[in-house]
Amino acid sequence: MDWATQVLDLVDAREAEMTSLLTRLVSTPSVTGSDTENALQEQLAKHLAGLGIEVDHWQVPLAETVAAHGFPGFEVPRTEAWGLVGRLPGQGDGQSLMLNAHVDVVPPGDLATWTAADPFSGLVKDGKVFGRGACDMKGGLVAALWAMQALKDSGVPLRGDLLLACVEGEEDGGLGTFATLRRGWRADACVIPEPTSLDLVPACAGALTFRLRIPGLATHASRRTDGVSAIEKLWPVQRALKELEALRNADVDPLLGRWPIAYPISLGHVHAGEWASSVPDLLVAEGRYGVALDETVEDARASFEDCIAAASDADPWLRDHPVVVEWWGGQFASG
Repeated sequence: MDWATQVLDLVDAREAEMTSLLTRLVSTPSVTGSDTENALQEQLAKHLAGLGIEVDHWQVPLAETVAAHGFPGFEVPRTEAWGLVGRLPGQGDGQSLMLNAHVDVVPPGDLATWTAADPFSGLVKDGKVFGRGACDMKGGLVAALWAMQALKDSGVPLRGDLLLACVEGEEDGGLGTFATLRRGWRADACVIPEPTSLDLVPACAGALTFRLRIPGLATHASRRTDGVSAIEKLWPVQRALKELEALRNADVDPLLGRWPIAYPISLGHVHAGEWASSVPDLLVAEGRYGVALDETVEDARASFEDCIAAASDADPWLRDHPVVVEWWGGQFASG
């Protein structure tokens, strides 16, 4: 029997164990930035060590890491974070491969929309596992872990190292992978088993989180014409962003051509006003801005800021009270 068949047979023979591990991981509510996120890393470190796999489990020096050049940002404050890498050493001079999977999940949202009463139940039904993170990406994490386990149990002689990086903070910035690289872990290639319906994704747009502060002039609603509604000043800004989005997607790299909009600009959170009977004097809008392939983060920011400045200059009120752009949260380059 060849090595590939032997390894695949080992995986297939343990489907029930894989499902059991996945349900346990899903039932651990490792919401990004929570203590449970750290606890899951400890759980996985013990699991890997129990399989006889070399383990590097370390506390991330947060202050030093956040201050480092190129840090991709974060949206959830943390007082503690942990890195984890499992290693199967190669027996020759072959190239190394890293499998990279994140352990954190986003909050479950409105519980009434869940099929299972508990979004962290790990419910198994009709051959599927349900729960927050089952798809993104604890299923991928378990697949990577069992691939490593099957390779170890088969005794296949690897020519190069096989690494499994379990990382925190993917959902809000990329802290875990950044910290893993700073730890010194490297590989000749990396496979990230994100849920892509088994499509290969060899290129990825970047994404920058932005905040806009749009000023108005407060007054009582009964005299609204004496003031300037910050809400109404969002409209020209939004039109300018739509025009910028169209311009930036007019000529897209073929690697991203399958998407209707390869480099989207989207507002995800808008807040204005504090009282229903007052004209709001400030609108704060937060969103996500796509970075094109081969475009630097600096150039992408400059294009965005120029667009907002032009929109401000074209409006009589905003000309003298320009929109302020802030960059915060996740700041991902394209790749």
